[in-house]
Amino acid sequence: MIDFEKGQGLIPAIIQDAQTLEVLMLGYMNEEAWSKTQEEKKVTFFSRSKERLWTKGEESGNFLEMVDFAVDCDQDTLLIWVNPHGPTCHTGSRSCFDTEYSQNFIFKLEHIVNDRYVFPQKKSYVNKLHEKGIEKIAQKVGEEAVETVIAALSETEEDFINETSDLLFHLLVLLREKNIDLKTISKNLENRHR
Repeated sequence: MIDFEKGQGLIPAIIQDAQTLEVLMLGYMNEEAWSKTQEEKKVTFFSRSKERLWTKGEESGNFLEMVDFAVDCDQDTLLIWVNPHGPTCHTGSRSCFDTEYSQNFIFKLEHIVNDRYVFPQKKSYVNKLHEKGIEKIAQKVGEEAVETVIAALSETEEDFINETSDLLFHLLVLLREKNIDLKTISKNLENRHR
């Protein structure tokens, strides 16, 4: 249960990119804005300057599609994970905060790989791998793993970084081919850690 009374009817809502985990903005919601957000899955705020409900993207088309949410321990703040449709900030920036892009690019890359599966592109390397099938993708992961080991043992740091990047990229394609996402792997690692 969210306690809207603490903030005289308004609570802060922290908006975070569901893929990159980057904080995009902070807005305020009243009960009506929160209800509308839950119903429509588009983030709606209460604008303190306009004194009305305001759905992010209602004019620009840059909606924030709600993926999930959490309420803090005091029940007076929301954390909302979103898929942003375009830039979030009114200035045209991806975030209202001047932070370095993107602290978790690997999740963005996973999203790009998935996008290639859903919306194939002729010259896409991901689509070429997908067309060749799981055996070829698994073989590429094996090749890249061997090249990463060789680079770690006898090549430069730059070579090792490049080979590791190739390995992670091909592993993302293999995961997508198996319909397994990074969130599943992350949860499994978290469970093993306990």
